[in-house]
Amino acid sequence: MAVYALGDRVPQIDPTAYVHPLAVVIGDVVLGPESSVWPHAVIRADDNRITIGARTSVQDNAVLHCTSHLPTIVGADVTLGHLCHLEGCTIEDRALVGVGAVVLHEAVVGRGSIVGANAVVRNGQVVPPLSMALGVPAVVREGVVAEDANMVNAIVYVERGRWFRETLRRVD
Repeated sequence: MAVYALGDRVPQIDPTAYVHPLAVVIGDVVLGPESSVWPHAVIRADDNRITIGARTSVQDNAVLHCTSHLPTIVGADVTLGHLCHLEGCTIEDRALVGVGAVVLHEAVVGRGSIVGANAVVRNGQVVPPLSMALGVPAVVREGVVAEDANMVNAIVYVERGRWFRETLRRVD
């Protein structure tokens, strides 16, 4: 696992979190209990803090960054899909950011919302709770997501993190 301090910015990784050996975590990162970071994901907090809540999965090739004046905040029970990019935004509890989606500066994805695959949530855009954001730029459809729609994904990735922590081994 590639975990790096940057000067006095040292990652804080809960002991129950799973970070794949090919993931990269740099700087002022807080990784919550039972969260998971998958192959080739990069979480780089060089200018500010990145906080990732409990039971959240950061899937393969996701990129999380911040700016000098904007932290990136990800709540609990969130699924961050493969290849997504977050920068200086807030993702509230139980949300799902789909494969290849981008969420930009000062955007807020509300509790339980879904950002569809390849969608782009613009600077300062707000996706209300239990809404869907689709397209480029993202168009919001309010109140169309069932309560706890993402919880199956969140639970699966908590279990997958445990399984990998206990049984993953390199064979070459």
